[in-house]
Amino acid sequence: MKKLLTLILICSISNIAFAKKIKFAVNMSGYVKDPTGIHVAGDFQVLAGFPLDWDSGATLMIQDAADTNIYSVVVDIPAFRAYEFRYFNGDQGYNAEFVPVVSRVLFNFDDNRWIYLDSLANDTTFVGVIPYEGTAPAGKRLLRHRVDMQLETVNSTGAHVAGDYQSWTANATQLYSFDGMVYEYIAYVDTNTVNYSYRYLNGNTVGDLENITGTCADGLGNRTVSVTHDTMLDVVCYSWCMDCVSVGIGTLGITNDELGIYPNPTTDYSILQFTNAALHSVNIMDAAGRTVRTYKNVSSSLKIEKGNLSPGIYSVNIMDTKNNFTTSKLIIE
Repeated sequence: MKKLLTLILICSISNIAFAKKIKFAVNMSGYVKDPTGIHVAGDFQVLAGFPLDWDSGATLMIQDAADTNIYSVVVDIPAFRAYEFRYFNGDQGYNAEFVPVVSRVLFNFDDNRWIYLDSLANDTTFVGVIPYEGTAPAGKRLLRHRVDMQLETVNSTGAHVAGDYQSWTANATQLYSFDGMVYEYIAYVDTNTVNYSYRYLNGNTVGDLENITGTCADGLGNRTVSVTHDTMLDVVCYSWCMDCVSVGIGTLGITNDELGIYPNPTTDYSILQFTNAALHSVNIMDAAGRTVRTYKNVSSSLKIEKGNLSPGIYSVNIMDTKNNFTTSKLIIE
């Protein structure tokens, strides 16, 4: 019994040690508020002490006394992981908000909001009051960074982004990847400034800043962007001005003679066939640079089902266990 109590105490201390406060807040201006209240639900709820995840009626948000359109709630959940969530005007699943594309997870067509908790600092993570079914707090615009790290060995401290909108602080803004290749972060920048400079880091020190190959860097070696509206940046390869598919064509190891895709075009499925003896990781991206399928430890062949893939041209990016890389095209009709 004594050992059991000790184990429970250790687990409790461990949970507290990794807990982080986060404040969810939403502005309901312009909407008729449901009498059952405004709620938030997501995959954080069980960890925050609620019975179930994605329970639309469990996590009630409190109305602000000064501005009755604003509702918020603070919960304690573990840090160093990503969470998905949505706001609900009511307590039923059908009361869920419609999340704008630029704010969605997007990986595997997931249309929830998301946030990555990257700190154990003794404070409360708060991105600001997000408009219901909107993108950014008042006076801000959304800027979504996306960098492909598949040609890099990611530093143990993680991939980061630094820019003039966050005082070029190298260790402040950690990126998160849903597929292990494209790393992302949603920033909120002031509307009274349009032009911003930034760079990605493979690590979290100034010495980890990327050295950019290509013409997209300014005179100081930084990437630049003009943010006149909510902006989701195109996926670029780390240290390059193009995507990793374009970087890798004909340069990185596996030759197209060592693989084949048939039938191509296809209306049902295709077989990706390898002739070299190795294990492969296969990443399929659509024309917008979004990862739509990921396969690990593929040996001699892979059946790629059409499934929910829309007709179009897809990039099939392949990396073997020796870090040899190549790409091919798959056409779905």
